[in-house]
Amino acid sequence: MAIGGLAAATVRPMQRGVTLPELVLTLIIVGLLLGIALPRLRHLADRLAVDRAAQEIVAAHRRARMTAILKSRVLELTIDADDLTLRPRGDTTRLWQARGPASTQVALAGPRRTLLFSPVGMTFGLSNASLRLARGTASRTIVLSRLGRIRIVP
Repeated sequence: MAIGGLAAATVRPMQRGVTLPELVLTLIIVGLLLGIALPRLRHLADRLAVDRAAQEIVAAHRRARMTAILKSRVLELTIDADDLTLRPRGDTTRLWQARGPASTQVALAGPRRTLLFSPVGMTFGLSNASLRLARGTASRTIVLSRLGRIRIVP
């Protein structure tokens, strides 16, 4: 009995943990999964950023059109990579301003665009305008018609 008691006193409880090969195998599997998933997630993030920028420009266009109708004034909407600005024609007072696509690293192709809205909601001197947005592999084109219709083309 003394031998059994001595053996019980000297045996330690089992240690819990992982071995080095188990840890290395786990890290290899996680690395492979990340290598497969990250490019797809990056493309998804690019597409979401471009879609959001396109929707913000569409919302600014609608806001400008409705404000011109409600105020019965000629308004100009300036679409730039850095900001979207709505002001009365020939005035420096801003009625509304928002950040442009560049705030989310979305590129707006071409120069600054200024759209003039008549008091009836139509744009002056514009047949159809196209705004191209891009980030990474994702891109969208916004087509603006003179009558106020807007399309987002993939």
